[in-house]
Amino acid sequence: MDLSAVGRAVLIAREGRRLEAYRDSVGVWTIGIGHTAAAGPPIPRAGLRIDAAEADAIFVRDVAAFVRTVAEALPEPLPQHAFDALVSLCFNIGPAAFRRSTVLRRLRAGDRMGAGEAILMWNRPAAIIPRRQGEFDQFRTPYEAALPRARRGDAQPVSTPVSAPVPAARPTVPPAARPSWRARLRDWLARVALTASLRPDQDRSHDVH
Repeated sequence: MDLSAVGRAVLIAREGRRLEAYRDSVGVWTIGIGHTAAAGPPIPRAGLRIDAAEADAIFVRDVAAFVRTVAEALPEPLPQHAFDALVSLCFNIGPAAFRRSTVLRRLRAGDRMGAGEAILMWNRPAAIIPRRQGEFDQFRTPYEAALPRARRGDAQPVSTPVSAPVPAARPTVPPAARPSWRARLRDWLARVALTASLRPDQDRSHDVH
């Protein structure tokens, strides 16, 4: 299996893209799209800068290793959304931690639901919890039902499929006949009268303290 376009987009959104090296929430030097020294060169350090093209190229190389780790560790193929969620988890916790994780142990025991719940066990530091909840949602929810969010609570999905289904055409309804000018005038006069009748009450309400 491979990471899908949707999975790649949501992983990038979770990691962010930084062109100058920084220390992450646990103090590890990081650059680009979640790249650390554990993934190989370049070695992030204070003052190191790269451009956007370099960041993308490093990510392509890095993520291939995590995809391989997950694909080789699984006892059987998973739905695309679940596979993508596990690549996101592995990218964050590292291959060694993923191989010894309860997530993988439960998958090998045939407990797919329990494996999804085990994603939530990786909850330190606390700042990572919304991402874990997003990965949990992604693991259990087919893309056809709902596109993933980088973190639970995000207002919008991260991406849309390249081949999104075309909505069914709505039946054509003939337009209603346009009201006569007399009917429009009567409606307008009624609205004006209603507005005028409400003004005294509205004015009094502003005087109440």
